[in-house]
Amino acid sequence: MPARDGRAYVEALNASRRDVLIHGERVTGRIAEHPAFRNLVRTFAALYDLQHRPELRDIMTYPSPTTGEPVGVHFLMPRTRDDLARRRAFMQVWADYSGGMLGRTGDYLSGAIVAMAGAAAWFAQADPAFAENIRRYYEYIRENDLLLTHTLINPQANRAAGPAGQKDPYLAARIVKHTDRGIVIRGARMLATLGPIADEIMVFPSTLLKATPEDEPYSYAFAIPCDTPGLRFLCRESFDYGRSRFDHPLGSRFDEIDAIVIFDDVLVPYERCFMIGHPELCNGLYAETSATAFMTHQVMVKNLAKTEFILGVVSLLTDAIQIERFQHVQEKVAEIIVAREILASLLRAAEVDAAPNRWGVMTPAWGPLNAGRNWFPKVYQRFVEILRQLGASGLMALPTEGDVFGPGRADVERYLQAATLDGVERVRLFRLAWDAALSAFAGRQALYEYFFFGDPVRMAGALVASYDREPFKERVRRFLTEEPATAGGATRPEAGPASGAAAAGL
Repeated sequence: MPARDGRAYVEALNASRRDVLIHGERVTGRIAEHPAFRNLVRTFAALYDLQHRPELRDIMTYPSPTTGEPVGVHFLMPRTRDDLARRRAFMQVWADYSGGMLGRTGDYLSGAIVAMAGAAAWFAQADPAFAENIRRYYEYIRENDLLLTHTLINPQANRAAGPAGQKDPYLAARIVKHTDRGIVIRGARMLATLGPIADEIMVFPSTLLKATPEDEPYSYAFAIPCDTPGLRFLCRESFDYGRSRFDHPLGSRFDEIDAIVIFDDVLVPYERCFMIGHPELCNGLYAETSATAFMTHQVMVKNLAKTEFILGVVSLLTDAIQIERFQHVQEKVAEIIVAREILASLLRAAEVDAAPNRWGVMTPAWGPLNAGRNWFPKVYQRFVEILRQLGASGLMALPTEGDVFGPGRADVERYLQAATLDGVERVRLFRLAWDAALSAFAGRQALYEYFFFGDPVRMAGALVASYDREPFKERVRRFLTEEPATAGGATRPEAGPASGAAAAGL
């Protein structure tokens, strides 16, 4: 199957029969038509349709190495810097479509699988079959253009203990038994963003596992269809309230539903397993295969799009009510401009300094990406704060579409006009700013960005521990021990008692 369009995605989704619980009900009909998912499905269908626009076709697709049919560029295994640039151009189209508000588009996890397939020999350390499995899986998702979700962390019960130390040994998903067909998984994982509307789910290691017999049952990596028997999704509340785009311009289109994934003795065929046991290998899976670098590359593209979107909203807002003449407003706008330039520079540096990893896959430089993923979770909180500060009470005095185009129209036009916008357009703009800064959707976005790659404190600790600072320390050691030279080449005499202006502290 070549790169699919939106219709093919929706038809495949409706043809599956997955177990999804949301708002006190079990979804029994077509998932793509359920009110909680309908608009999000339409958004992802639109993303797939972008692959078939004539003006974007060369950006979005390339000939499959297996069939010659066009497949998504996000599945391209890069061998050159130009290949990386092609991947980034694809990712930018999808990220710009949502203003960076979608964090789990298909190009996020496809990058991880691309990297893992390129490093298939790493999986062979445990079993040659695992190497073949990851290669086949990469080809399978590429040729079928599948949308993946994943689940990484264990339920938050007793965080002072690992999965084996919980009161319930099956709280965190673990291997129950091995059969002649595969492994059986029981327990739960969180947090499967997009789970109810994805094609497949990747279940890979995340938190650090101890190389002990107790952690062996929690050590695995596999991928299965989202409608696998025994697999169910327990969703959070949807922030798409069925309202119009006017009222909820972001939440009505881009609310990526999050879910807890429950494995009720799910059989995972051996051909879908990429690691079983070997906790010490599981701990290094992302770094050793360069999967983290490829995932972060996509995230940086998304973060740049999101920053540019926020900059656009802020700029329209300050222009509408004519507040940009004030210096404190200019300072706030400048913060976002600087952030945009930093992100663009980090992304460019990661691509310019890219190099083949030990598996021959052209990999973006990790230093700039690692800096960006540590920095953005905090700076995004500042973006939201700036929106709130500049919008002020104007973000609260916002009638809904029913009033704007109903009995309140005259009042809206008279009392909610802006310096450069009529009342209707001002309300439209400020509702967008509200949905980016104050709504339930906005709150989820802020929390999501803050913990995107995990606890920022732990991430900072990992950055400090892994960063090679020895060259800089050595430079300072030399500075401390070398005798400085005078202009004439002689060494400078030791300083005597201070006198004159220096003694006076001037």
